Amino acid sequence: MPHDQAKESVVSLRERVKSPPAASIVESYFRPAIEAEIRLQFDAEMRIHLAHAVMLAECGIVAESEIAKILKVLVELRQTGAGSLNIDYTHEDLYSYTEKYIVERLGPETGGRLHTGRSRNDLHTTAWRLTLRAKLINLLDNLNVLRQTLLHLAGEHTETVMPGYTHTQHAQPISLGYYLLAAFDLLSRDYRRLSAALDCCDRSPLGSGALSTTGFPINRQRSAEFLGFSGLVEVAYDGVAIRDDLHEAVGALAIMMTGISRLATDLQIWNTMEFGMIELDDAYSSVSSIMPQKKNPQALEHVKAVAAISIGSANTVFASSKNTALADVNDGVSAGNVPALDAIERATLALAVMEGAIRTMNVRKEIMQRLAEIGFGTATELADIIVRETGISFRMAHNLVGRMVREAIEAGHTAMDLTTEQVDAASQALFGYPLKIPASAISRALNPSENLKSRTVTGGPAPELMTAMIAERQEKLRDAEHLVEQLKAQIRSAETLLSAAVQDIIGKTTSHERQAHGTT
Repeated sequence: MPHDQAKESVVSLRERVKSPPAASIVESYFRPAIEAEIRLQFDAEMRIHLAHAVMLAECGIVAESEIAKILKVLVELRQTGAGSLNIDYTHEDLYSYTEKYIVERLGPETGGRLHTGRSRNDLHTTAWRLTLRAKLINLLDNLNVLRQTLLHLAGEHTETVMPGYTHTQHAQPISLGYYLLAAFDLLSRDYRRLSAALDCCDRSPLGSGALSTTGFPINRQRSAEFLGFSGLVEVAYDGVAIRDDLHEAVGALAIMMTGISRLATDLQIWNTMEFGMIELDDAYSSVSSIMPQKKNPQALEHVKAVAAISIGSANTVFASSKNTALADVNDGVSAGNVPALDAIERATLALAVMEGAIRTMNVRKEIMQRLAEIGFGTATELADIIVRETGISFRMAHNLVGRMVREAIEAGHTAMDLTTEQVDAASQALFGYPLKIPASAISRALNPSENLKSRTVTGGPAPELMTAMIAERQEKLRDAEHLVEQLKAQIRSAETLLSAAVQDIIGKTTSHERQAHGTT
């Protein structure tokens, strides 16, 4: 076919059907799908096109001179953006318009060669994996910043006594640092889950073709190298049909945001006038349009709402795949991409909000201390002291202290009002004899700060243990941050490698053309 005629030819991507798509499917499916692809993965697709084109040339599947022309168009399109494409939404995806653009620029004889040895199936799953990988890296970055803040504040508040709660009732004294360290450990497990999801995602399906690779001698490892993947989804059918990378990501996200929502709930309660243990900074609060006294914990409410969106997204992703064939089908493989990535973006931003709210909150140590003193959270230690001082069984001591607490509450007294005389009176009433425990032992048992110091069993809130636990976690956090930075460097290196390969092919072809025309 003469070149001029070929260049004017129209290459159809709807050869199998006669009619254009129905207006309803365009508005319900094609338009939102293409708009989402432009927003979320235009650059990912461009990188895949470049990597695949270079690999075709390196493997001798398509002539280097032809690939150079394609690469020039791709580089230009990547720079100018999707706005250069003439999108009328009569095709179902971004790739269709990209190929149409290349063919219109170069003709079908040249422009039609880019898709050699490739399917939209492996192209799409690879593009979504690239986008998911980038989103997960950003998420882990923000998660690590929040973890660092929690660990720093835990170290500052190892002796900031507060009530520990079970069933929303005073339980035993703890420190604010101890509470924050528990939150840090929770988020550390979230980090491991999300890292595992990232590792699952960081595998290239490119070269899987429609489902069984291709008869062309492509080099899948080389394409994966250009895209910065750590390895391959080896079995082609797996590469295009199974999206457990997406499932694992949204599952881990939902778990993380559930825990963060619980943390936000505690802070929201502690921020009330009734508790008054913390106060959110003005920058993370809002006001009422009618009630001038209001200072609302808007940041925490927002984070909890994003947690709901994350859980809903996970349900959407799982439900889209449930009861679909284990094959390339739109509902099972593609439908979950946009809700999942939107939820990850929202959660990434919400982590930054949560980190700022925690970092800047005002901790009211005196109120925390006072609540720990008066709320009978030291009753367990009092029972333990009675056991250690007298040798009676813990159940007997439990009964004795329970009686004392009941009587104190009925009399309007607090835990700090309990005395050794009351211990003897309760013992006399229950057992028929006084215990005669020294007043100093009773006082020590009722002191929340002393309670903390006595909890020296592994994992307890004793300040000396806290210091060691925080130091250990700080080292692990540095290692986690280093691993994320390594992956970023791997991706940057791959981009550099790909750019160099692209320019090398373009440069060599340009040099040959100059020589052919007798120019330098």
